[in-house]
Amino acid sequence: MQRRTFIGGSAGVLAAQLWFPDAIAEQQTKLPVIGFLGLASPASFAAAVAAFHQGLREAGYVEGENVAVEYRWAEDHYDRLPALAADLVARQVDVIVTQGSIPPALAAKNATTTIPIVFVTGADPVAAGLVASLARPGRNLTGFTLIHAELMPKRLELLSELVPDTRVIALLVKPENPETERMIRDSQEAARAKGVLLEIFKASDEGDLDAAFESLARVKAGGLLVGTDPFFFSKRGQLLALAARHAIPAIYDGREYVNAGGLISYGTSGTGTWRQVGIYAGRILKGEKPFDLPVQQPTTFELVVNLNTAKALGLTVSPSILARADEVIE
Repeated sequence: MQRRTFIGGSAGVLAAQLWFPDAIAEQQTKLPVIGFLGLASPASFAAAVAAFHQGLREAGYVEGENVAVEYRWAEDHYDRLPALAADLVARQVDVIVTQGSIPPALAAKNATTTIPIVFVTGADPVAAGLVASLARPGRNLTGFTLIHAELMPKRLELLSELVPDTRVIALLVKPENPETERMIRDSQEAARAKGVLLEIFKASDEGDLDAAFESLARVKAGGLLVGTDPFFFSKRGQLLALAARHAIPAIYDGREYVNAGGLISYGTSGTGTWRQVGIYAGRILKGEKPFDLPVQQPTTFELVVNLNTAKALGLTVSPSILARADEVIE
């Protein structure tokens, strides 16, 4: 009897497949969809995307098996974000994940009030108007803040300690970044406290980066503070090459710069955060609401130093900095 039931059931499925092939295929292939809205380019954020997928796997989701991911990359063009966000909304994705600080998150927020959004930002999401509070974000947004911008004064202090004889420090910022004015203001206050002059340079494209480094000698800058922005991260290869060519000690916001040959960095672990983003996205796919998931902020920060780069620059890193470093590359 069991065998006859099995055969009958199989025959029923086969008949359904013959009579309604499109419906059966759609039922079998329909997966929840995550929309990924990135400001930068896929190549520059490959490690972050890999960490995101690790978090998804920990939440029980594997791309292509039980979840699909639709990627939209703005390639460092802010003006493309609204259309890309609208495209994901029209695609009726189940969750939107945004990369690139405030602008992509705002573009997604302006595009939908119903689709859950998980953002990653280096700025204050409350001050930017993304969420009502960190503990209770409200509506359809939650996410993670790396508080990169708030750490600018600390980076300037570290750079001053690294090059104590310099009287001029340069700050490189991207003018389109909503946090640029704050980064300039906070860095100027820290520079005054240290008794050094802060020279501001702005860059929006690769040509601006070249021009900024050409001007460092003119202002006699003894160190460079690189502002936080996805554009700088995506162009980190060019930044590091320019810093080496002009022999300028520079500090960055993430270890990725130092791993690739930069001198020193101080900030949050980006890959660790993106793993948590994948976990949050998975929890939302399972039914949790974004307004019940608090916005997470880091509790630990990494100080990473590359002694090989210091040697190439003719710098001696103080024992105080080495003692505080979480990692020293030799």
